[in-house]
Amino acid sequence: MNTIPTFEQFYLKIKGNRWYWLFSIFCRLALAYAFIVAGMVKIVGERFASGLSDIHPMGAYLEALHHTGYYYTFIGIAQVVAAVLLLIPRTVTLGALLYFPIIVNIWLLSYAVRFEGSIVTSPLMVLANLYLLVWNYDRLRYILPFRQFSDLGIIRKPAKYSTKFPFLFFIGVVITMVLIIVFARFGYDAMPRNSSADCKKQFENTKNEAAGFEFCECIHNAGQPLNECLKEFENSKD
Repeated sequence: MNTIPTFEQFYLKIKGNRWYWLFSIFCRLALAYAFIVAGMVKIVGERFASGLSDIHPMGAYLEALHHTGYYYTFIGIAQVVAAVLLLIPRTVTLGALLYFPIIVNIWLLSYAVRFEGSIVTSPLMVLANLYLLVWNYDRLRYILPFRQFSDLGIIRKPAKYSTKFPFLFFIGVVITMVLIIVFARFGYDAMPRNSSADCKKQFENTKNEAAGFEFCECIHNAGQPLNECLKEFENSKD
């Protein structure tokens, strides 16, 4: 019989700790809520983030997506199905697997168009989804490219959880959240923001105020692609 490797011994300790278990429940509920809300908007046929102008980089994408007919509805259904699967204990693993490619796509889209509406939440949701995948490692490992498996098996809920608080883990969670927020705030020289007025506020009383205002006009009034507006901004700024 195969022995249980060091990682899986550590994994067993995590699965037996009440705080890790509560955090997994929090992740499930938070992720499910986000996708139920977003999915239902698509199912009923409304445009997501309808307040965004259709010439805004994210608004243009969402406007085009809204007009894809049943594909738009299908995305909403997939989101709601993934959310419901996360809420059912027996189907959490399947829900996390379905959820993951959808939220990774949203995360990359948010960063690509610098959309402040999800530039913080989407990477946090990806990390929460990854946590759930790791939490369900005992089930997922059977589809991983391992040549042989240890004797870990499928872990059952313990009769009594350990109540030792994992300070290092939650300190890491807080630091990660802060870093993501700081990057969203200071990681880009220029952000489209959701309106021309908000866009211009980031450049007021700065050395690149004129170039920044031109960037905002390029995005919100001229409706030019983000890359073109960024190129003009880089050429104009001091």
